[in-house]
Amino acid sequence: MEIVWLLVSLVILYFSAEGLVSGASSLAKRIGISPLIIGLTIVSVGTSAPELVVSVKAAMSGQSALSMGNVLGSNFFNIGLILGLAAMIYPLAVKRQLLKLDVPVMILTTLLFFLFFLDSIISKIEAFIFIVMLVSYTVYLLISSKKKNIKTQDSDSEKEIRLEEEIRLNKHWTLDILLIGVGLLGLVYGSDLLVENAVIIAARLGMSEAMIGLTIVAAGTSMPELATSVVAAVKKRADIAIGNVVGSNILNILLILGVAGMIQPISAPDINYIDSLFVIGISLLLWIFMKRGTRITRWQGVAFILFYLVYFSVKLSTM
Repeated sequence: MEIVWLLVSLVILYFSAEGLVSGASSLAKRIGISPLIIGLTIVSVGTSAPELVVSVKAAMSGQSALSMGNVLGSNFFNIGLILGLAAMIYPLAVKRQLLKLDVPVMILTTLLFFLFFLDSIISKIEAFIFIVMLVSYTVYLLISSKKKNIKTQDSDSEKEIRLEEEIRLNKHWTLDILLIGVGLLGLVYGSDLLVENAVIIAARLGMSEAMIGLTIVAAGTSMPELATSVVAAVKKRADIAIGNVVGSNILNILLILGVAGMIQPISAPDINYIDSLFVIGISLLLWIFMKRGTRITRWQGVAFILFYLVYFSVKLSTM
């Protein structure tokens, strides 16, 4: 039955992501905000909700290794598997803002986490710093989006303008909001259903709490990002596909560890620095690929997936 419910949850996630992408794209065009900003804020907050719920609950119940493993594992899964699959489906155009601002911010937050977590603890002060960074970054995104239209800065702006024109507006803005709301609720419910059954299966296989967090729970709570980015790639919405992943990775550290750490310091000695280095490594690889060209190609998507499989194999070998 656990396997049956896993399949049901994947169906829920797919259709929820369909609604979310449609509503977010339409809303972005309607109010004149770049879909990239929508992907970095509204969509990434929604798809990070499962990680937030799972990590806060785990931290409050004393399962810090599960909480920390969930965040690190999700960030690695987001780039390695999700962005890899999305790029294999449709090469993802890279916007200048991602290269100059958002991906460097993602790398900075990951490096800061690495430094804070050298003692295997995220204190309340460190968690507060994460929250301050999150607020500053979000405010800057919204202000800069209103001051100038991001798409006019890109070398392929004409192509982006044509893409914007292809986005189908829904009949009314209330339908946009409804699709986003229902989509987010479906993503949260579907991921919760998936995680619940995945944890049962993993526990029966004798996996440790840290291992469950880094692999099964991380993959499960990242299903919203997977569904959203894959659907966005199929619809050729590269801005939402990439923005969702990058935004989620930033939020996973700044929002989730910030909130969880403010409630209770997070101590997870079972999570070692090797896991953090893998996340830093794949983040730097993403930045390098973006520097090399105007899009993330299919072969680069394959490289991300291979990177993830190497990591997953290493973790399985230590069980």
